[in-house]
Amino acid sequence: MKQRLLGHTLSVSAIGLGCMGFSHAYGAPTAPSEAIWRIRRAVGMGYTFFDTAEVYGTPSDPHDNERIVGKALASCRHEVQIATKFGIVFDTSSGTTPYPLITDSRPEQIRRSVEGSLRRLQTDYIDLYFQHRVDPRIPAEDVAGVMAELIKEGKILHWGISEVNEAYLRRAHAVCPVAAVQNRYSMMARHYEALFPVLEELGIGLVAFSPLANGFLTGCYGRDSSFNSKDDYRSAMPQFQPENLAVNQELLHLLQIYAEAKGATCSQISLAWMLCKKPWIVPIPGTRQEGRMAENAGAADIMLTADEVSALDQALQSVPMSAVFGGTATKA
Repeated sequence: MKQRLLGHTLSVSAIGLGCMGFSHAYGAPTAPSEAIWRIRRAVGMGYTFFDTAEVYGTPSDPHDNERIVGKALASCRHEVQIATKFGIVFDTSSGTTPYPLITDSRPEQIRRSVEGSLRRLQTDYIDLYFQHRVDPRIPAEDVAGVMAELIKEGKILHWGISEVNEAYLRRAHAVCPVAAVQNRYSMMARHYEALFPVLEELGIGLVAFSPLANGFLTGCYGRDSSFNSKDDYRSAMPQFQPENLAVNQELLHLLQIYAEAKGATCSQISLAWMLCKKPWIVPIPGTRQEGRMAENAGAADIMLTADEVSALDQALQSVPMSAVFGGTATKA
């Protein structure tokens, strides 16, 4: 697969694999042995960039996802790039799904988190270490200072921030250069495009999570789709509610028109649109299906012209679409 730069020196596959869904938020978890096999299959398809977090686990093992990723990639560790995250825990006592997030980026907690992640990932360095959410109690300068220390110690190579705004990003970057931000971005969630001029100015990449609007833009879901409210966040996402399916049909039809013209799928057009928009955008669609992994990887080879991207942008400004899941509530 083609490579892209995040920041100035971190080279990753043009499309990464979001690994969260193997054990968290998308229904019953995949058996660890099966998840490990599928991640290794992704390596064989050309993926080199794998995204996880210390909190992507199951109720019985909150850190399960990192262990799976670490075991899957141990034999090819120096050929791949691993991103993981610190700074939140889930409020599992809330009684609501998705679980609210509790932020914690105290320097001492970051230190505990990085050591735990290194151990579970079976590695002595993390390629890209993200602050999972901004902690309003901890100044950006303090978090960036810890990142600078961890880079000097060789425990992380680069760092980034997820769901960040311009003011916090500039403050953090001034202390320790940020390689990437990881923000929600898709055809149905474009509000972070306002940050693009800042990213270009500072030389920071965008790792786009939920680039297919949590799978909705595959066009594979209909009125007969159902999700378990106990362990599948899609059960509460507005784009999957039956009353919104008709609202979103014009959007799916737009994707299908481009897909037919390019000999592609709706998913591939959704990913190619952002890949062709900026050379520093790296989407990380999550999937547990080998066929979907291959399909998503193929999006890196689909070329949309600047005029086609512009036409899609203009259409997206007027095409009807429902609300889309925007993330879970955060508590400091």
